[in-house]
Amino acid sequence: MISLQTIADRIKAWFPAPVVHAHCDGPCGVYDPASARIAAEAVLSMTKKILDLQPPSDSDPKAMAAYENTMSRYIQIKEEQATLAKKELLVLWTDYFKPVHLAQYPDLHDKFWNVGKLCSACKVEVSLQHAEELMAAIKEIQEMFWATKNRTDVPWYKAS
Repeated sequence: MISLQTIADRIKAWFPAPVVHAHCDGPCGVYDPASARIAAEAVLSMTKKILDLQPPSDSDPKAMAAYENTMSRYIQIKEEQATLAKKELLVLWTDYFKPVHLAQYPDLHDKFWNVGKLCSACKVEVSLQHAEELMAAIKEIQEMFWATKNRTDVPWYKAS
């Protein structure tokens, strides 16, 4: 009896797959810093909500439970979105930008390193200043990104 592995090996030998090269995990060529902006906007929004949320009096256990539930949800969303923004920025940095872009923007690595640090700060802190700095840093990256595509007409906008 012929094993499944033997059959698979024979098929591979008869029909070898061509060697392909891609600059990322999938050669889609679709990149846009908008996904990082949207995630960072959520971080900013949740930071504002956390800072604005007022605790109830200690004498109302139901109100305190509702407060703690809302606060924990805001925190969870803020941290998830900061992680997502960091991931989206990392994809741009490592998959889209090339040495030719570094020649055009010599501070490119510093900008991405710093924005990654801002994402981390937004996760572990409740800092309106850092959340606003994150938005500003992503705006700079968006401008660099679209300039590399000769698309200076792409506007910066916020969904919120």
